[in-house]
Amino acid sequence: MKYQRSSALFAAAQKVIPGGVNSPVRAFKAVGGTPVFVENAKGAYLYDADGNKLIDYINSWGPMILGHAHEPVVNAVIEKAKKGPSFGMPTEIETEIAALAVAMVPNIDKIRFVNSGTEACMSAVRLARGFTGKEKIIKFAGCYHGHSDSFLIQAGSGAVTFGAPNSPGVTQGTAKDTLLATYNDLDNVEEVISANKNEIACIILEPVAGNMGCIPPAKGFLEGLRNLCDSNNIILIFDEVMTGFRLAVGGAQELYGVRADIVTFGKVIGGGLPVGAFAAREEIMNHLAPIGPVYQAGTLSGNPLAMAAGLAMLKELNEKRDVYDSINKKTEYLHKGMEAALNSEGIKFTINRVGSMISVHFSDKPVIDFKSAAAANNENFKKFFHGLLNEGIYIAPSAFETWFICDALSYEDLDATIAACGKVAKTLN
Repeated sequence: MKYQRSSALFAAAQKVIPGGVNSPVRAFKAVGGTPVFVENAKGAYLYDADGNKLIDYINSWGPMILGHAHEPVVNAVIEKAKKGPSFGMPTEIETEIAALAVAMVPNIDKIRFVNSGTEACMSAVRLARGFTGKEKIIKFAGCYHGHSDSFLIQAGSGAVTFGAPNSPGVTQGTAKDTLLATYNDLDNVEEVISANKNEIACIILEPVAGNMGCIPPAKGFLEGLRNLCDSNNIILIFDEVMTGFRLAVGGAQELYGVRADIVTFGKVIGGGLPVGAFAAREEIMNHLAPIGPVYQAGTLSGNPLAMAAGLAMLKELNEKRDVYDSINKKTEYLHKGMEAALNSEGIKFTINRVGSMISVHFSDKPVIDFKSAAAANNENFKKFFHGLLNEGIYIAPSAFETWFICDALSYEDLDATIAACGKVAKTLN
């Protein structure tokens, strides 16, 4: 497969954009090689700058649950753009999408729209701190909540020590208020809480982790967190930027039957445009300005084009709920097919799947947290990635990212992907 045009475009981009990309994972640093530059997309397919057609398994990192350039979403944006792309004033469509989201998601009364998942998570933590009057937060190693300073923290040595910044530019003052815990380890969480009694405002996590590959919550883990939060007056924040409106109409809260205090959204809720949101019960949300003391604002928040795309997407999902059964069956079919293909070559691997999120880890041990994800054979993943790319299959260019399946995939596409896996498996260790 030729990537001459992509290579030339990447060289040009590197001269004027740091690393040639506007989000680091796109640079292919984790897998090597030159990133693919896309020209357009439709349904389940990407068409790159060299004219290659690729079956897509990232789907803009999640938003395109119904496929690329989904007609109702595209048409909604076009019609809204004709009336003006931005006003900096309230519009009726903001209320429409807010009312629909509140009706679809359990345990929320009010929602506020922002411009990204990072903004949503940052604002949710600020709101939790303002509501509780406490300053420290617990996050989990391997869970990504955007690039806000509070979230760019790695572990200290033990529950009592503070975290340390893992990005230059993040201050020690910020780090001291962020405590790191181990995903799927309730005992560890309890230890961290005990060592910081009455100081923790919130626990924030991805209910299904997606930034160490797909990592499902262990049985009882979410329920245990809910109990710990109730017992210690801690706000439980579900970062549903990935899982919201994807795993079910009501997201992970609906799928697992566990109540969060604050929920954050992104990706699907924007229909492919830059949208984030955070939501909670009225008592908590009323702490936000202009009616409460916790300040949060955004010039382009509630942008009419973004709201139009998001509203069209949510309406489709709300009215055609059988899409979840369809997309889950397709993901299961892919899972079983890849499993058979890799097993046939004696490859050591683990496949994790929840709904339409799935990832392949080249390890014969269960992958349940960041440590076990990092212990997998990343060299095999690099070969796997490039092997599939050469076969016209585009997966996440990192072993630490989940794949996102879209309903536009046909079973012929899935069969082609499984066949490609079988071919590539012969090249792995």
